[in-house]
Amino acid sequence: MIFEELSPFVDAARPYAAWIGLDLGTKTIGVAISDSLLQTATPFETVKRTKFTADLAALEKIINDRSVAGIVLGLPLNMDGTEGPRCQSTRAFARNMDRALELPITFWDERLSTVAAERALLEADTTRKRRAQVIDHVAAAYILQGALDRRRHLVQG
Repeated sequence: MIFEELSPFVDAARPYAAWIGLDLGTKTIGVAISDSLLQTATPFETVKRTKFTADLAALEKIINDRSVAGIVLGLPLNMDGTEGPRCQSTRAFARNMDRALELPITFWDERLSTVAAERALLEADTTRKRRAQVIDHVAAAYILQGALDRRRHLVQG
């Protein structure tokens, strides 16, 4: 089931189980995983995109291996908050995932997540080559951490 808001997504996700965060690009999918207490997002890996069935198989393996209870998909809104072609593509990917997996899915505004990830990697003095290898899953961690922080605020009231 796909949720537009975080609150019903939180209610639908199995408690005490990790969430997965995805930064969906045209060539890669950045993947981040949370801990089971839903406190911290950790960059996990970058999946090279080929076709949907192969992409789904790679993600499904991670989901099963990590006992994931919910999917947070970065939504690439325009800076003015409108949705463009990339959002349409992300929503189509979510619909296809929803048909294949029985997990709740929600979207999280990913504006500036790649910029934040790039800044963090530069501050850590990461080489250009290494930044290129990890930027997508570091961006996925920023997306997932945003949703986790919002969840904590919702739960605390």
